[in-house]
Amino acid sequence: MSGHSKWATIKHKKGAADAKRGKIFTKLIREITVAAKDKGGNIDTNPALRTAIDRAKEANMPKDNIDKAIKKGTGELPGVVYESCMFEGYGPAGVAIMVEVLTDNKNRTTAEIRNIFSKRSGNMAGSGSVGWIFTPKGYLLVDKSQGSEDDIFAISVDAGAEDLKTGAENYEIFCDPKDLDKVKQALIAKNVKCESAEITQIPSNTIKLGAQEGKQVLSLIEALEDQDDVQKVHANFDIPDDIMEKIAQEIE
Repeated sequence: MSGHSKWATIKHKKGAADAKRGKIFTKLIREITVAAKDKGGNIDTNPALRTAIDRAKEANMPKDNIDKAIKKGTGELPGVVYESCMFEGYGPAGVAIMVEVLTDNKNRTTAEIRNIFSKRSGNMAGSGSVGWIFTPKGYLLVDKSQGSEDDIFAISVDAGAEDLKTGAENYEIFCDPKDLDKVKQALIAKNVKCESAEITQIPSNTIKLGAQEGKQVLSLIEALEDQDDVQKVHANFDIPDDIMEKIAQEIE
C-alpha cells in the first residue's frame, strides 16, 4: 500500500491549495447533501455526515454553505436529487479502477466517464468486473510527527481499528467503515491530527508500476477525479515513493 499512502498524501496537500476550490466545494456539497438525505442532519447519529462536514471545514468551506447542503438533504430547502453509482474499469497495465459517482444524470455521466477511460489507455468494464478485488474500509492517514507507532497503534486499536501500517512519512490505519468516526474521534481526543479520514476501497492485490505506466495511470485517475460528478477513485496500483513523487510533480 505504499503507493496508496504516498498518493493520499500528495492529494491531501494538493487539495488544500487547489485553485479549483469551487469544484471541490461542489463535490463536498453533494456528499453532505446525500449523507443528510440518507440518515438525517444530526452529526451525532450520522457519522457519514460528520465526516463530510469535517472534510468541508478542512477545505475552508463557509458554514452557510454547509448548513444549506444539510437542509437540502433533509428537505428543508429544495435541491437536486443525486443518484449514487459505481463505475468499474481497467487502466494501463491492467490496473483495476473503481469510480464513485453522485450524479443527477446517470446517462450523461456514464458517457463522460467512458470517454475519459478510452482517451487515456483504459476501458470501462461491466459491474462486478473488478469490484471483487476491493473491500470497503475506514482509512485514516496520520503523519509520523503526531506520535510513536506504539502510541498511535494503541489509541487506534482501543477504538476499534483493525490494522496499522507504517510508511516512510505516515501511519495508515484501517478499520471497519462503521468504526471510522470512532477511531478518528479517539485520535483527536489524544491531540492526534488526521491528514485524511475516509471510507475507501482497499484492494486484495496490487500491480507494481514503473515510471511510464505509473504516469499513465495517475493521469487517468486525475482526469477521472476532475470530472464534476466523481467523488472518489480507487485503484490497485503500487508505485515506489520516489517515482510517485516525480510523477505527481509532472502531472500537477
